[in-house]
Amino acid sequence: MNQFISLTVAGIAIYGCVYALTAMGLVVTYTTSGIFNFSQGAVGMLSAFFYYELNQVWHWPSWLALPVCVLGFAPAIGALLERVVVRRLENAGLEAKLTVTIALTILGMAIGNAFWDGSVVRDLPEYFGGGQVGIGGVNLTYQEIIIVIATVVAAAVLRVFFVYSRAGIATRAVVDDRELAALTGASPTRFAQLGWAMGCSLAALAGILVAPSNGSLSVENLTLLVVTGYAAALVGRLKSLPMTFLGACLLGLAVSYGIGYMPSTSGWAGIQAAIPEIFLLVVMLVMPQQRATLTRRVMARAPRIVHLRESLASSAGLVVVAVIVSLFLTGDPLGYATTGVAVAIIALSLTLLTGYGGQVSLCQMTLAGLGAFAMSKVGGTHGSLLGVLAAIGLAAGVGAVLALPSLRLRGLYLALATFAFAEAMDNAFFPQLRFFGATGSLAVARPDIPGLSLTSDRTYLVVEVVVFSLLAIGLLTLRRSRFGRRLSAISDSPSACVTLGVDMTRAKLAVFTLSAGIAGLGGALYGGAETQVQNSEFGSLFSLTLLLLAVVWGIRTTGGMIFGGVSFALGPLLEKHLTHPRDAFELLVGAAAIGISQNPEGTFGGESPLKDWFGPLRHRPAIEPAVVPETVEGRLTHAAG
Repeated sequence: MNQFISLTVAGIAIYGCVYALTAMGLVVTYTTSGIFNFSQGAVGMLSAFFYYELNQVWHWPSWLALPVCVLGFAPAIGALLERVVVRRLENAGLEAKLTVTIALTILGMAIGNAFWDGSVVRDLPEYFGGGQVGIGGVNLTYQEIIIVIATVVAAAVLRVFFVYSRAGIATRAVVDDRELAALTGASPTRFAQLGWAMGCSLAALAGILVAPSNGSLSVENLTLLVVTGYAAALVGRLKSLPMTFLGACLLGLAVSYGIGYMPSTSGWAGIQAAIPEIFLLVVMLVMPQQRATLTRRVMARAPRIVHLRESLASSAGLVVVAVIVSLFLTGDPLGYATTGVAVAIIALSLTLLTGYGGQVSLCQMTLAGLGAFAMSKVGGTHGSLLGVLAAIGLAAGVGAVLALPSLRLRGLYLALATFAFAEAMDNAFFPQLRFFGATGSLAVARPDIPGLSLTSDRTYLVVEVVVFSLLAIGLLTLRRSRFGRRLSAISDSPSACVTLGVDMTRAKLAVFTLSAGIAGLGGALYGGAETQVQNSEFGSLFSLTLLLLAVVWGIRTTGGMIFGGVSFALGPLLEKHLTHPRDAFELLVGAAAIGISQNPEGTFGGESPLKDWFGPLRHRPAIEPAVVPETVEGRLTHAAG
């Protein structure tokens, strides 16, 4: 009984309040702008490091350094981000909104690594010297008590602000209907900016208060701390602060009981670490969903459908370029190129799932890791083609299972469900000794194609490009088909599709399965390109980076994915030759992805300047063929059959 009481107090007072602080910042940002802020953790991390500089390096007292960071530094970051980036994303798609905040996360981590060397140990002392007091048989430090008090006060202040203050009511009205709120005299942009400033303040408070009990300051650990707050925020459906606080307490209890009652063996350790993600999945599957509305996505211009002749000519040209380029590449650059093309194949799965189908997935590198695992175990040392089939089959099977929540979830909830799956796999599958061995690595052989040796990196690169080209032709052919029009209609307006009798279940199941199979194939080729893969190469952060690069280059285009894959593989090459500042690749990617706010359709999609630049070089018919309707009504009519 004493253990149960101790775990309950610890779950609410320690874990629950930490989750509540991170979750409330997410709720405030989403409530005031309609954007789920992945970069919340990066803001908290930068604020914690800035507090360290003020308190430990410049020797400012805590009572002065804390308000400067929480009420000055962090709100300034939030207001700046809303003004420069977020304000331009009102009519952008979900993948663009998520990608921008993912880019800001990567940029924040790069800035943190550039200014604070990770090899230097930095510790923040606890308040009141780490003194303790006994409550309910549990010894709580004064630091933990301060976290509890800060959480309760923050929740109360936010509740009063949003329910009773004029500014808070106006802020909520702006989110519900910006145009109607503007007619009453409220400024939508000003209140959205206020919301981002408040959300970043809460992120800073969470980062600073949690940092002393989280060991030495770490850029990655503090940034990813916000992940655990997702589940609590979704209990409140990203709107209700009281329900968010309740969700944080329930999550804290689940974590505390898991640590206290689960066996301490290595096999259970991964499950203990995955409790927040499991909780998140359960919450999204059992909570009531919002009613469908007859809304559709607003795009500047519908993407032009590429005809078969064009796709064949472009693919043939790509293969010729690959042959020529392979003759001039040697050593590491050739190895990076083979890896990049394999990543481009994985990115093609996003073109199908997200670009065509409108279903955002944040676990494609996880599926690729399953493909590499299957290729290693079934393909053996000789790279049997059965291993390739196993890679496709295993990933496709998991994709079909992931499609089941998609039948109930949509939009942001579906994206977070796939991210929770990726995080759970990071904790419960990839680190396990029986899967990736004691070294955390697997040897993956290259496919054994009769009559063709793939031992040469040059030959392997050309074969990868051929596979990429065939997949691209297949996807473009699918896009022109009736099924492709159905996917486009589902992406535009799921509610209208249901009204017209479109079989959403079959379409979603098919697109998830096919997309996962492509990712599994890419994972097998990725493993063959490197011949030895580490379990850390398939982490959830790499899935976020892959989506980021796909959107940057144009997720609705197949050609853009080759640039996305090569960009992904350039990271090690840049870090090898550019050591000042550190993590130059992350800085470049983060800065480039901010441009999505200017052009949400990407470099080669929509109304991009690059597409318009090359436009006059391509023959365009005076009248588009009538057999391929690009209006929403035409898509829906053809999708319904």
